[in-house]
Amino acid sequence: MSARVLVAGCGDVGLRLAQRLRARGDEVWAMRRSAVLPGREGIQWLQGDLTRPETLCHLPHHIDQLVYLPTPDARDREAYRALFVGGLCHLLDAMDAAALQRVVLVSSTAVYGEHGDRWVDEDTPADPPGFNGAVLLEAERWLGAQPVPSTVLRLAGLYGPGRLHLLDRLREGNVRVPRVVPHWANRIHVDDAAGAIAHVLSLPDPAPLYLGVDDTPLRLDVLYDHVAHLLGVAEPAGGAPPAGVGSKRLSNARLRASGFQPRWPDAREGYGALIRT
Repeated sequence: MSARVLVAGCGDVGLRLAQRLRARGDEVWAMRRSAVLPGREGIQWLQGDLTRPETLCHLPHHIDQLVYLPTPDARDREAYRALFVGGLCHLLDAMDAAALQRVVLVSSTAVYGEHGDRWVDEDTPADPPGFNGAVLLEAERWLGAQPVPSTVLRLAGLYGPGRLHLLDRLREGNVRVPRVVPHWANRIHVDDAAGAIAHVLSLPDPAPLYLGVDDTPLRLDVLYDHVAHLLGVAEPAGGAPPAGVGSKRLSNARLRASGFQPRWPDAREGYGALIRT
């Protein structure tokens, strides 16, 4: 049976998700703050600002699934909280509560702190090192206290088409990686991120929390050296670990056990395909 889905915050991942949902026969509305995107077959576009409830007054009725994955205007606590906590509250207030059967909040593994080389999963206590993770954790907890069934999907670092910053920096020689003390990297391809959201929406009885990450955590120097070799450029020099991003190895065992299979289980393969295109 097809679903009626609202994708709130239809950027790169949201658009990939909307196209997947349409391909499997769902009816899809996609909300953006800015102008809608023409020529996306079958997607019904809505314009609205999630931080301004007066712009959310004319939502379609009988939406039964909501995916919430907006992108803040600015990287500061106020902008994050206005969007992820305030915006989610505004949108749920504006929707048909009797029809809504499931909410999926797309969060981030930024809610976890430093764990060295230890494995992290859904049972690991959150300890966000930065304001972004702290606000996302607040939004997760607020949603979990609402009467609507909900699932949180915490995504790891995204890469894929249109996300070429690492490749550019390696070509320019502007990358440093920790080599003395290992720092673990966790990634998910943007297509797999969209696939994971669609998969969670399709589950008859999803868990309240999943980690969205590929199968293969990698030391940051191993990943960057591999990508540098693919590009034919020098390996990056040693340096400090990324600020505000704790080292950890993320497990996707729960998502895998639910039936999800990433197309790109290892970021080395994903980056290789990206470079070849």
